Amino acid sequence: MNREFQSDFLVIGGGIAGLMFAIRAAEFGTVTVLTKAASTEANTAYAQGGIASVWSVHDSFESHIEDTLRAGAGLCDRAAVESIVREGPDVVRELIRLGTRFSRIEHGGEDEFDLGREGGHSHRRVLHAQDLTGQEIMRALTEAASAIENIRTLENHVAVNLLTETATAGHPGACWGVYAYDRKSQTVKKILARATLLATGGAGKVYLYTTNPDIASGDGVAMAYRVGAPIANMEFYQFHPTCLFHPAAKSFLISEALRGEGAILRRPDGTPFMKDYHPDAELAPRDVVARAIDSEMKRHGLDCVLLDLSHRDADFIRRRFPNIYQRCLSFGFDLTKAPIPVVPAAHYMCGGVQTGLDGATPIPRLYAAGEVAMTGLHGANRLASNSLLEAAVMGRRAAVAAIEMIKSSGGAPPEFPEWDPGRAIRSEERVLITQSWDEIRRLMWNYVGIVRSDRRLERALRRIELLKEEIHSYYWYHTIDSDLIELRNLATVAELIIRSARSRKESRGLHYNIDHSKTGGDEWLHPTVLRRE
Repeated sequence: MNREFQSDFLVIGGGIAGLMFAIRAAEFGTVTVLTKAASTEANTAYAQGGIASVWSVHDSFESHIEDTLRAGAGLCDRAAVESIVREGPDVVRELIRLGTRFSRIEHGGEDEFDLGREGGHSHRRVLHAQDLTGQEIMRALTEAASAIENIRTLENHVAVNLLTETATAGHPGACWGVYAYDRKSQTVKKILARATLLATGGAGKVYLYTTNPDIASGDGVAMAYRVGAPIANMEFYQFHPTCLFHPAAKSFLISEALRGEGAILRRPDGTPFMKDYHPDAELAPRDVVARAIDSEMKRHGLDCVLLDLSHRDADFIRRRFPNIYQRCLSFGFDLTKAPIPVVPAAHYMCGGVQTGLDGATPIPRLYAAGEVAMTGLHGANRLASNSLLEAAVMGRRAAVAAIEMIKSSGGAPPEFPEWDPGRAIRSEERVLITQSWDEIRRLMWNYVGIVRSDRRLERALRRIELLKEEIHSYYWYHTIDSDLIELRNLATVAELIIRSARSRKESRGLHYNIDHSKTGGDEWLHPTVLRRE
């Protein structure tokens, strides 16, 4: 029998954005945190580099703002950039207060935070915990949240559909929670709340190669799109330039911080090549570096390029990058002695559910924060380490907004029906799911990847429309499970990326189309917005 849960706030996702929201919202009411797998499997835990924030007296808000705007290639919302950047130091202090232990270093006889520098940044401003920043932030926030009585976490629950009232002409229906599939009991539960936050992270699994964990299937974007929320800038998917190239490494991320500490990209013959593409060489923005590597691989018929940090002191490498050093060593590569093979992989979704600077979506009672949301901070290309900054700031802001909304409007959830599987039966042909899954990821990698063309995008759209029909039919005739839920969402996200990319007849930031290779004029300085009618 289906069970019903109810609380003041529902958080779908347990990463930095979701937990910052939960911790703040718990000061006012009860919070249910829904996690798709174990709590430790959030995208946040995979972040290596750090969180960008003005901290040094030699840095300034103006510099961080300009670096962000420059990386965003004209599509950043200046108001979003200025407000989020200026809130950075305060949110870092809160992370520290909640127990995060950022790396420190002795400098000039004083103990201070060790600030890293990454591509696109003009100053050292990246606070980190060696090369395991995401894990350390998750440890601190998880421990803090678990000590709060008002917060309840439901692990291994996969959100299926948002619970919304029927929309009327010009007025979208309010969101009152979600139907969620419990992986353990294999039942669908109705989870109600007076305010719901989408903090589901990204959608890296839509591509064949990704740095993201297996749970990153774009669930929040797909669910929000289905209830009519605007989805913006999905053509701008960031590919991390450097992932370890090894059949068993599963696209293990090699942090941009290595290049910040002097690592050089080389061809197999040892020749550096980044100066041929950008005056900042290895410290160019990620979109430039990823395209440069892609170009080198295609031009010379390479399977990978090399990243070389072996000229730095061996003790420094082991101390600064202990996790990366050990992981590389486990695959037979010694960072201190020789270059390592690297390739690009899908990394970060710069688009998402369009929100205001309080995290609110146009759907009443529905908020979004973190990678699932599009605030305008990243524009056409995210500046390195701005993601954790945005997630922490916006998670906290969304909680404040949701609290004020409940105080002013109150309200109890209306009656929603229990989940009805109808005449759906259990599938005996799982190959239909695995085939569609593989086909989506491969066509997205080949046709809608780092470099695109009109022909590739047209072919991708035709195929994804057919796949969506097949998946839709399968979804309604068979009982659901987590694989089917993810496949349905993956197909929706793929279609949104393709349609957004087809509509932008220029190349800008992370969107590069060989048939429109020039950056357009002012007529293209607007977000690409898709909305289901």
